Amino acid sequence: MAKAEKTKKGRKDAQLIIRISKDERDAFVDLCDALDTSAAREIRRFIRGFQKEHVTKSSDT
Repeated sequence: MAKAEKTKKGRKDAQLIIRISKDERDAFVDLCDALDTSAAREIRRFIRGFQKEHVTKSSDT
């Protein structure tokens, strides 16, 4: 089986690099740890919700 065929559907294969202050990043990561989640998971959840909200609004107009 070719290597490309072995990849899982929905595989995360891209990065989004943002610049924020170290203090903001550290506070966010600490809060995520306290809530037993990961920073990446919460950012992905935000992005999906943001897209869903705005796709719905733009299709309503």
